[in-house]
Amino acid sequence: MIVDCHAHVFQEWEGACGHPSAAIHLKYLQKVVTRPAARAFRARDGKEIRPTMLFRPGENTWAGLTDVDFRVGRFGALCFTHEGEDYYVQYQPVGMQHIVCPPELMLAQMTNGGVDHCVLQAGGGYGAMNGYNAFAQHQYPAKFTGLLHVDEATADSEATLAEVDRAAGVLGLKGLYYAQDFSRHGYERNVDHDAFRPFWDRIVARKLPVFIELSSTPSYDRAGYLCNLRALDALLERYPAHPFVLVMGPPAAYFATSGAWEFPDDVLATYQRDNCWIEVMFPITWGGVWDYPYPEAQALIRGMRDLLGASKLCWGSDMPNVERFCTYRQCVDYVRRYCPFLSASEKEAILGRNTAALLGLDA
Repeated sequence: MIVDCHAHVFQEWEGACGHPSAAIHLKYLQKVVTRPAARAFRARDGKEIRPTMLFRPGENTWAGLTDVDFRVGRFGALCFTHEGEDYYVQYQPVGMQHIVCPPELMLAQMTNGGVDHCVLQAGGGYGAMNGYNAFAQHQYPAKFTGLLHVDEATADSEATLAEVDRAAGVLGLKGLYYAQDFSRHGYERNVDHDAFRPFWDRIVARKLPVFIELSSTPSYDRAGYLCNLRALDALLERYPAHPFVLVMGPPAAYFATSGAWEFPDDVLATYQRDNCWIEVMFPITWGGVWDYPYPEAQALIRGMRDLLGASKLCWGSDMPNVERFCTYRQCVDYVRRYCPFLSASEKEAILGRNTAALLGLDA
């Protein structure tokens, strides 16, 4: 059974997608692509650029986003205009004529790629997704498991706590996606702030596995990531029996510049905690740099297996986003077919069994 622990369905991005307004949705999207792994271009001649005009240097909250008529385009593009010149970030695959991914599109992709089940993650750029993820899960329970998402910086509010109860207790979502980026509200607090204890206590009481995506904000460097990892480690220590999956896995840009992992002792100790699982997902970040079948990624997977054990690794794709770099089948096959150092049992664990066990799926 192959289980993708990181996929998406979403409504047409030109709308509000569950947010109070389309304008708020666009703010989330603009922030997402201020420093993208996706490529960006000048529309006039296709010259590749860095989209630094989307934000003011040193201002990493929403207040630092510039007014560039940011908008949703066609063919997977997020478009903007700066000093009279049009640009775009190729954030979704070019073949996505309108930026929308209904459950049926993912079902077709899963059949073609040989994937049995998908965990539907969320995040503000995709929309306020609790209702839509629940819709997909209830339509196709054998194929989709939906995660809930909230505005993390407001996790101490009664409204957010009530939304956790609604999303889990009424909608039936099976886990939490937590994007560790407080850019909308500022960075005064981190995930382990004492004010958020009631939120985490509620997540743990409901037995909702946490899929947490650590960023390197607000400084966007190694020091920023290490600070955020220490905050996560505090949660792992506080709730030692509760499962956390580190979405996107360790950042190779900080810990594998030589082509092999070089973790500081405290970082490795966090990754090795019994309640920490690691997502295996390289093409979405490195697919624009490395060529398929990604031997550089295979070397890093081998290192993760050796340091952490196959039982702690969960394969994910970030579909349909990843198709800007490779097909869904290729995103599976760089592990399924091109990691000869993994035994059959280890591949089964990484490609599905571990995630199925975390979510209580019938394998």
